[in-house]
Amino acid sequence: MSFLDFMSKFVDKKTACSIFGHKIVTVRNVTGHFKEYKCTVCQVELTNDLQDRKTFLTPELKKINETLLNHYTRKRLSSM
Repeated sequence: MSFLDFMSKFVDKKTACSIFGHKIVTVRNVTGHFKEYKCTVCQVELTNDLQDRKTFLTPELKKINETLLNHYTRKRLSSM
């Protein structure tokens, strides 16, 4: 049993992440500079901002990332 599993029985997941920090993994590469991340413990979603800091992924930012990904893939396909 890992420490996080042990802690999850006594403390809810968001409290555990606020104490010990998030365990973040990359979910999707939008471009070479922008990525989407997700905490494996509390399932919070994050993304990069223009200053390369991680911010919470709001519906507006999710839509912006989707548009950026579509533009980026069209640009790459047209250059082939």
